[in-house]
Amino acid sequence: MLPVRIIRSMLKIRSLMNEFLPQVVVGTGGYASALPLYMASKKNNPLPIILQEQNSYPGMTTRWFADKAKTICVAFNDANTHLESDTVLTGNPVRQGIADGNPQRGFKEFKLAEDHKTIFLFGGSQGSAYLNKMMSQVVANIAGAGLQILWQTGDLEYIKYRSMESDDIRIVPFIHNMADAYAIADLIICRSGALTLAEVTVCGKPAILIPFPFAAGDHQTKNAQALVNAGAARILFEKSLGSQDFFHTVMNLIHNQKELNKMSLASKKLGRPDATSEIVDHIFEAAA
Repeated sequence: MLPVRIIRSMLKIRSLMNEFLPQVVVGTGGYASALPLYMASKKNNPLPIILQEQNSYPGMTTRWFADKAKTICVAFNDANTHLESDTVLTGNPVRQGIADGNPQRGFKEFKLAEDHKTIFLFGGSQGSAYLNKMMSQVVANIAGAGLQILWQTGDLEYIKYRSMESDDIRIVPFIHNMADAYAIADLIICRSGALTLAEVTVCGKPAILIPFPFAAGDHQTKNAQALVNAGAARILFEKSLGSQDFFHTVMNLIHNQKELNKMSLASKKLGRPDATSEIVDHIFEAAA
C-alpha cells in the first residue's frame, strides 16, 4: 500500500490539475516533481512533459521520466552520457542582469580599491560554514599579500567573523547586488551548485570550486568537474583540504594573470545567458 502522505499528495495534485488545467508539466529534476510528472503521464490524454535537468549528472526523477518527456533541457553536455533520450543544451536560468554588473559601482558599494585584485568568496544565500572557516584561517595572509577579499558569510555566521574585517577585507552577511559583486571579482571561490555555476559562467569568471560533499549523488563534484574539464575552474576537495593547500592554490592562481584570462574565456564559453528564454520556448512549443 502507498504511504498516506503520497496518497494525499496525489489527491492534491489531481485537484490542482483539474482546477488549473495545465497544458504541459515541467520537472526540474528534484524528487518533489516526480508525482506531478507521474500523474501527467498517466492521464487518459497524457500531458506533455518537459524536463529541465540542472546538474551534470541527472537526478533520479529525470532518469525515470526521460523516455516520457517531449523535451529534455540540460545544463551540461555531460548529462547526455547518462540519458538514452535526446536532449537540448539550454543551460540553467539565471537572474536578469546578472552579467551586467558595474565594477566602478561595485568597488564603491563594497568600499574596496579599484587597483587591487579582488577575491570573492561566497557559499550561497545561506553562506557555508566550511568555506567561512577555511577563509578565516588564511584571510590575513591573503590581504597581507596586497590582495583584497569580498567575503559573504551568510546571516548565521556573520557575527562570528565580522571582527576580521579591515580595509582590504570586506565581510558581509548577504549580498543583494550580486551583479556588481561578480563584476569586481578577479577570482571566485564557491561551492558548485548548478545555479551558482550558471551565474559564474554567464559572468565569465574563473573559479576555485569546493563541492559540498554531501549533495545528493555527489552532483556538486560532477558539476565542478565539468568546469574543470573545460578549463574554467580548479577543484579542491573538502575532505582532504588543509588551510595551507587552500592558501597556496589561491595565491598561485590569483598571481597568474595569463591563466586567469584563459579560465575566464573558458568560463564565458560555457555560460548560457539566454537559457531562460530557450527553456520557455520549449515549454510553449510543447503546450501548443
